[in-house]
Amino acid sequence: MVEKFSQQRDLFESERSFRLLVEGVADYALYMLDPKGIITSWNIGGERIKGYSPQEILGQHFSRFYTETDRANGKPARALGIAREKGRYEEEGWRVRKDGTFFWASVVIDPIYEDGELVGFAKITRDITERRNAQVKLEAMHKQLAESQKFDALGQLTGGVAHDFNNLLMIISGSLHMLKRGADDPAKLQRAISAIETATKRGAALTNQLLTFARRQSVNPQAIDFAERIAAIREVLDAGVGSSVRLGLDIGRDLWPIKTDVSELETALLNLVINARDAMPDGGAVTISARNAVLDEASLTGDFVAIDVTDTGLGIPSDVLDKIFEPFFTTKPIGKGTGLGLSQVHGFAHQAGGTVKVASELGKGTTFTILLPRGEDAPSQDTTGEPGFKGSGTVLLVEDNPDVALVSIGLLEQLGYQVRRVADAEAALREIETDGVDFVFSDIVMPGKMDGLTLAYHLREIRPGLPILLATGYSEVAADVRGDFPILRKPYEIHELSEAIAKLPR
Repeated sequence: MVEKFSQQRDLFESERSFRLLVEGVADYALYMLDPKGIITSWNIGGERIKGYSPQEILGQHFSRFYTETDRANGKPARALGIAREKGRYEEEGWRVRKDGTFFWASVVIDPIYEDGELVGFAKITRDITERRNAQVKLEAMHKQLAESQKFDALGQLTGGVAHDFNNLLMIISGSLHMLKRGADDPAKLQRAISAIETATKRGAALTNQLLTFARRQSVNPQAIDFAERIAAIREVLDAGVGSSVRLGLDIGRDLWPIKTDVSELETALLNLVINARDAMPDGGAVTISARNAVLDEASLTGDFVAIDVTDTGLGIPSDVLDKIFEPFFTTKPIGKGTGLGLSQVHGFAHQAGGTVKVASELGKGTTFTILLPRGEDAPSQDTTGEPGFKGSGTVLLVEDNPDVALVSIGLLEQLGYQVRRVADAEAALREIETDGVDFVFSDIVMPGKMDGLTLAYHLREIRPGLPILLATGYSEVAADVRGDFPILRKPYEIHELSEAIAKLPR
């Protein structure tokens, strides 16, 4: 009997001590709710944070702490429901004090069970308004700093890009002058034509770098045979490394196809090869290798193809290594680089669903590893640069720029098509009412109320079987296509146009 009384006394003292502890905590509102959300206990922290005395709040529903909007949306009842179903409810949000002022609260609700039956909820609320205000101020400072850095970066961009584009324009202008003079030497004429072609491709590659950095470029992923693509651009890569650097290839057998954008992959490889060349001023070797890789990492899981670009150059200092993928960052002199090469590689790899890694040792060289997802479809076949598809019929060309339209008409006519050209979507809809249009080839960015993508969706409704091909050099809306329509990226060559038309559903 004495022992039982002693146990009861100890239990009473334990409960009393716990109650005093809970009631005496001033930094947290600790209180109990019944299963319906009625407040059944209240501590000094609740009074300090929310302004209610126990006499004022006991027996009231806890929803009075919520904003009017949250109450109207049923948030209090939803919080109890989640706590009951999931075993806990946690959130941060606005709450209302007795005097009507708001504070930012950290809230935890736990269900309390007795003999398997829900008897109520334990609720903990903490006022973290000061912490949130400090975080908001810090974010504002970071944004201000980012804006400042952006203006600084734009200054760097202006010099590098302007220099590169002026060089390209100089090549084109000088070559056109030679063509206009009509030089008698066929070799000189061919060199002028080749110089224009090369400058055009370099200009397109630089634009692609800018658009990929800005995440405005629409990529066209497809299954690619990497060994085949390397063979197709081997001469370009050899030219990129120069005569003092040896370029080696080590492509693994039975390599999986890669799911990626061909143009972006080629640009990324060329950027890495040129960077490797610049890291070896006295010459050296660059090796491009590829292997299958099965990853099980926090950031990447699944089947990938790992492409390594390894050089024997100077290596990258540790204080620079963390900055190399930042847009506009470059260690090269003004006019020697835009700082967009590695940024393009980084943006391309992540847009493709992979990543890029770097390992470097001073005096021994650097390895960049691009990880790209495995392609499930059969790899697309390489093109020879000449159109492999000849067509017939009538094309409705929707292009507002008359100079671009003139070039497109010429290419389409070379492929065997008759062309009707209109300058905007509204005119295209009027033209489509007439007979004889076999497919539509439309730019995406156009003046007027309707762009090319909106036109395409509208045409699909009124002419469901009509083939539609879109083209763009830059468009935010192109990212929303998601495979609904094929997109040809400007500038395009005749074999690319031919291939895109050949793939249109008939």
